Amino acid sequence: MLSLSLFVLTIFIISVALMTVSSILSKKTINDREKNSPFECGFDPKGSARMPFSLRFFLIAVIFLIFDVEITLLLPLVPTISLANIKSWIMTGIFFLIILLLGLYHEWAQGALDWAE
Repeated sequence: MLSLSLFVLTIFIISVALMTVSSILSKKTINDREKNSPFECGFDPKGSARMPFSLRFFLIAVIFLIFDVEITLLLPLVPTISLANIKSWIMTGIFFLIILLLGLYHEWAQGALDWAE
């Protein structure tokens, strides 16, 4: 028990020391106005470098990723048709597709798929 607590204490001390050293080494020592300003081919930027981000685009991208992952979960159903009981295989596939379609309907009903308002 003593060796375990000594080991945990040693690991804790080493990790705190590493985080402290890396924090000290990563500090910027010189804050130059030119280095912190946006850069466009050597010219001053015409507009703001902080462009507004489209929340609609982000929401559509997240929905796409969610459905993309769900489709990749459906792909292993095809090779397992010969290995599984056909009734359980069909029920699993239909259940998963129903959940997928219910999620799509919910997103559609909430208006998340409307690109422009």
